[in-house]
Parts: sequence; C-alpha cells; structure tokens
Amino acid sequence: MDDYQQFIANVKRKTGIDLAQYKEAQMKRRLTSLYEKRGFKNFQEFFKAMEADRTLFHEFLDRMTINVSEFYRNAQRWEVLEKKILPKLIDRNRRLKVWSAACSTGEEPYTLVMILSKFLPLSQISVLATDIDENAISRAKLGVYVERSLQEVPEEMKKKFFTKEGTYYKIDESIKRAVTFKKHNLLADPFDTNYDLIVCRNVLIYFTEEAKSVLYHKFNKALRPGGMFFVGSTEQIFNPSSYGFEAEDTFFYRKMG
Repeated sequence: MDDYQQFIANVKRKTGIDLAQYKEAQMKRRLTSLYEKRGFKNFQEFFKAMEADRTLFHEFLDRMTINVSEFYRNAQRWEVLEKKILPKLIDRNRRLKVWSAACSTGEEPYTLVMILSKFLPLSQISVLATDIDENAISRAKLGVYVERSLQEVPEEMKKKFFTKEGTYYKIDESIKRAVTFKKHNLLADPFDTNYDLIVCRNVLIYFTEEAKSVLYHKFNKALRPGGMFFVGSTEQIFNPSSYGFEAEDTFFYRKMG
C-alpha cells in the first residue's frame, strides 16, 4: 500500500473521515503542501505527528474540509428564532422535536442547542441533524472549529460552551450530547413526522425548482400542524400557501392547520 493510501486508512480509522471520497490529485496536493510546510517528509511521518499534536490534527481537518459553515449564520434570523418563534413553540410543547436538515459540519444544530438551552435544561433538548455527506457528519461529531466559524457567536455562549485549543475551538460535550447525527438524502429518503421545528438553510438554493417543490411538500408533511420551517436568507418561499405554509416572519413558515 503506498504512503497516501496508508494515510487514508489511518485517517479513516481515527476520525471516520474517508479521504478516498475526495478527488485524489487535489486532496493529495493540498495535504502534501501542508506536511511539507510543517517539515515532514511523507504522509506516514505526518500522521504520526498528527496523533501526538492536536493543533496539527486540527490544522489537517481545516485543510481538508471543503464545507465552510458558521455558527449563528445571519445572526438576526437566529434572534427572531429565539425571541419570537421558540417561545410560542415551547409554550405549546416543552419536549420539542427538532430537525436540522443538511447540517453540514454541525454548526447549525449546535447553534440550535445553544439557543434552546436558554429555555430548557440541556438534558431535555434533542436535535436530529442529518446530511448526505458522511465526512461532514464525522467532522460535526468531532466538534472542533476554526475561529472564523465562531465570528457571530455571542460572547457569553463562547465562554460557556467552547474551549480554546491553540487556534481552534472545541464545543462542549454537553452540547454534543444533545445532537444525534445521521446520514440522510433529502431527495431519496423518507422523512420522519411530527416535528415542531425544521431548519434547512442554504441548501435549497442548490436544487432545481421541481426538486424544491417536492421538498417543500415533504417538509410540510414532516411538521405537526403549527410547526415551523426555517429556511436560509436567499430561500424565501414565494407561494407558501401552495405547500400548506403561511409566512410567520421573514424566512419562517408555519404549517397551516
């Protein structure tokens, strides 16, 4: 087995991330430049050093990650969720059923838990987080993020729920425990039902109009009556009533009935 193939196997064993799913030439080039910059001669040496040095390991994760997401992305929308949407939902049902769909590397579901923790004890919070990309899910489960991902995180949340490790931030285990990650294909897989809140942001823009229409209907069916659907800031639904929704606020849609 050559040096890079051995490295792929080692990384998969350590993190669950499968580098073989990425274009080899591109990924190899990207990682070779990192290990050379750090003074290593080959992938084997690099992996050994990574096992001993957390900062180097985090740097590797950052270099290989394609998905860039942020906590509290478009912070004003999360404020609307906290001040206007959640109080109503919690009033009706304290055991909220929440789904973060297409969750990427975990910033969104973890943001949800942090906001929910203002209303409920962490032991009562449970968020399902799904994505089609198993590597993104493996990254999410590690819960380690670069500083730029935390730009919008309120200072008190940063202090309470993150530990700084070198130039990286690790999210608290109590937040991680509140999230269940699963692989899920929005277009092909069935949806569970009776959700109080579904968050699916900055993903629908990548789908065709036909696919969006199918998904809006699926999301509507997955919510309980009065449940809320929260979309990204470029994903306004122009005719919500044709999918059984009504606008509650900008980018928030309530299931009618």
